[in-house]
Amino acid sequence: MASPYLPSPEDLGTLLTDEPAYRSDQLREWLYEHPVLHAADMTNLPTTLRESLSGSLWPFDAEAEQSSDRGTTRKWLFRAPDGAAIEAVLMGYPRRATLCISSQAGCALACTFCATGQFGFERHLEAGEIVAQVAYAKAFLHQIGMPGVPDRLTNVVFMGMGEPLANYSRVREAIRRMVDVMGMSARSLTVSTVGIVPGILRLAEEPWQLNLAISLHAADDELRSSLVPINKRYPIAELESAARRYFEAKGRRVSIEWTMMDGVNDIDEQARKLAAIANRLEAHVNLIALNPTPLSEERPSSRLHIEEFARILASHGVTVTVRDTRGQDIDAACGQLRVMAGNRKAAG
Repeated sequence: MASPYLPSPEDLGTLLTDEPAYRSDQLREWLYEHPVLHAADMTNLPTTLRESLSGSLWPFDAEAEQSSDRGTTRKWLFRAPDGAAIEAVLMGYPRRATLCISSQAGCALACTFCATGQFGFERHLEAGEIVAQVAYAKAFLHQIGMPGVPDRLTNVVFMGMGEPLANYSRVREAIRRMVDVMGMSARSLTVSTVGIVPGILRLAEEPWQLNLAISLHAADDELRSSLVPINKRYPIAELESAARRYFEAKGRRVSIEWTMMDGVNDIDEQARKLAAIANRLEAHVNLIALNPTPLSEERPSSRLHIEEFARILASHGVTVTVRDTRGQDIDAACGQLRVMAGNRKAAG
């Protein structure tokens, strides 16, 4: 389903019938270069035009918003006209602001510990729907802001709902707009994948110096296939080979994402196997405690187990970071906010 919302910069004229050509340049500036939260804020456009645009530019109004961590974490639920729910999370730090965006409504890959996968796949997001999440966050930081956080968006990560490399063409177009039109550095963008090997190889051929993150979560095929079913199609050896190809093509160190689950993948044997993979790839490992989801039996590892896991990795020469778990009190795991919103609607 093609979306008319946030067209490409080259197609903005389709929104501006009977308007002078220079209006397209003005609108491109408001949508891509200096985004605003509402069409009414586009001050150099005529009032009548702003009013007509207010109902056709998505998603400058959020259906739900939650705040946590003293206002430095914000989560939004956007609702597309066809009813598809799209989530984005903005995380602020003293020197940076990172936006986690979605590339699909739902996900078909059914990872056992992921809220998005537990509720199935709706559809791919269009490039404009992906970029609109970025535009909204940029406008929010500039117009409203977060305490102690820069007023500009510094990083974007494709780690929200969906598998980016399963929606390759639209994700590619969204990246093109972010880099070529919004002026973001490709090095500030990260694409995270659970292991779509053909997509990784295609990404290696693109012109941008993007960051690649591999959501690994297990270091042997038996365990990983039970947690991440796509591993049966693209086992760890193939995934490792593709990640190595990306590293060689871009000269950008690959990151390995590892969600820590109590008694599942936080044991010493997994740490040693992960260390071997990370060393072969010269990869950085990020550890983060599981953000529990309603339908998952897995529970987060204890802080003690996470620290011991990190110690083993470091003892094998791996660069490892233990990440903060942001927004547990606001349903910040991907897919949870749409579930809560749906429950509230049903109850009402």
